[in-house]
Amino acid sequence: MVGYVAGNRASAVNLMPSRLTVIINASSGTNDKEAASQRLGEIFASGGFDARIQLAGSGSDIVEMARRAVRDDAQTIVAGGGDGTISAVASTLVGTNRALGVLPLGTLNHFAKDLNIPLDLEGAARNIMEGHVKRVDVGEVNGRIFVNNSSLGLYPSIVRRREKQQERLGRGKWPAFLWAAVTVLRRYPFLAVRLSTEEQQMVRRTPFVFIGNNEYEMENFNVGARSCLDAGKLSLYVAHRTGRLGLLRFAWRALFGGLRNEKDFDAMCCSQVWIETRRRRLHVATDGEVRIMETPLHYKVHPGALRVVVPKESSE
Repeated sequence: MVGYVAGNRASAVNLMPSRLTVIINASSGTNDKEAASQRLGEIFASGGFDARIQLAGSGSDIVEMARRAVRDDAQTIVAGGGDGTISAVASTLVGTNRALGVLPLGTLNHFAKDLNIPLDLEGAARNIMEGHVKRVDVGEVNGRIFVNNSSLGLYPSIVRRREKQQERLGRGKWPAFLWAAVTVLRRYPFLAVRLSTEEQQMVRRTPFVFIGNNEYEMENFNVGARSCLDAGKLSLYVAHRTGRLGLLRFAWRALFGGLRNEKDFDAMCCSQVWIETRRRRLHVATDGEVRIMETPLHYKVHPGALRVVVPKESSE
């Protein structure tokens, strides 16, 4: 079980340490990380901050650097990279009184967008120096923390094939993703699951299950965004057995309204979800990273478990 420091998760604290530990994923996004590191050093120095900037070459390096920073009593630990990098650093800070600073240097940067953190390097750095801290929720599945979402079915399959394309053929991330998506959708595998929440149980044969840390927008042109990260809930979205055309119908209704009324689509909020299947192991995606996990899967939310440096208006 993951613990956390109790407190009012909606409250904000002004935190301005003179020293910062900054961990940058050297392989995330498309920017020149050496140049970004140099520029960051200049920005933080101009604000009177002593920033220890480190470049991480792998996911394990990111986690180890974050753990070392916690042991060294760094009060603010900054993650520079995409959502996977942010999640890796955040997982080491849950249950501590350390604050997470976010430098959105990845491709999509969902976590930063949902917290209204500036997406440009200088704006994000200045947000960290201003030091307004807010408590937000995190999700957990079988002991693994996620800050955005987790999924089963189509998406983990696509990510696995994309990674193989990148490794074997040296393709770029998006060309590899498109090729992987076409390949997986051609096979279109289904997953038989039993889903249990606090209030109900259901059995589904589905192409995907999606679990979000708080509620995701599923209507109109704001699909995939979250209005808050501190409601203390998980969101659960499950497609019933539907073909490729059914997925296109879901996408259309998500964009133009009516998805929640779709008869072949379940959408609900809960604080815990148990997922059972006949398979002993499943590929599970958490914040874009895929791992094999033993079933059953147990999802739960940890309200206010993570302290994040956010813009002043978002902390109030």
